[in-house]
Amino acid sequence: MKIALMDSGIGLLAAAAAVRRLRPDADLVLSSDPDGMPWGPRTPEDVTAHALAVARSAAAHRPDALIVACNTASVHALATLRAELEPGLPVIGTVPAIKPAAAGGGSVAIWATPATTGSPYQRRLIRDFAGSAAVTEVPCPGLADAVEHADEAGIDKALAAAAALTPPDVRAVVLGCTHYELVAERIREAVRGPGRPPVALHGSAGAVAAQALRRIGAEPAPSAEPSTAIAVLLSGRVAELPQAALTYSEGRGLAAVGSVR
Repeated sequence: MKIALMDSGIGLLAAAAAVRRLRPDADLVLSSDPDGMPWGPRTPEDVTAHALAVARSAAAHRPDALIVACNTASVHALATLRAELEPGLPVIGTVPAIKPAAAGGGSVAIWATPATTGSPYQRRLIRDFAGSAAVTEVPCPGLADAVEHADEAGIDKALAAAAALTPPDVRAVVLGCTHYELVAERIREAVRGPGRPPVALHGSAGAVAAQALRRIGAEPAPSAEPSTAIAVLLSGRVAELPQAALTYSEGRGLAAVGSVR
């Protein structure tokens, strides 16, 4: 079994780690676009063009499924990717976990990139899945870029700014960008404070990994013998994991078992 994941950068690490937890025997293809990122400020047409290039690089490795581990690409390019690659290659998009966050009751905040915050796509998800929950959309300028480059000062600054925009009664935070899952505990600390209730974080990595297995008819097998085959593609080039990826536990876990081929 081989699962490919694509993103503009290292945001795909969270979903890759989730796939490994469910199926450690799965070979992985990690295809990203450091030459073209960030995708957020690009036009939808540009995002689609870059996403297609990254997906085609991954598809050349003949995976059984392709996870679009990027909210921006899922918003703008998912239909185009599916039109080109399916049915031969199942394509699984990423959707912010608004429904499970709202199901717990109380106030919900959605942390997302400025391009996604307030977008018709996100507003439609809120309308369809938030129910009666009070939802606050929180733009997080600079956070994804700081996570991508392991910029500690930049991460701290972006977290503080987003936390200041998060209402004190929020009970759940939706991580609306895959990069944010790499600093989930730091987000939890940022929104924790006097007078604030405990906050639950809702990412998409686990659900996306499970959906990829379902699409190919595979069952979870967390005790399977681990595969050591991990192909890393940086803007189409075979490479090692970026150094910044090793800052995060998800990247270190992959590097410990994987060999680029």
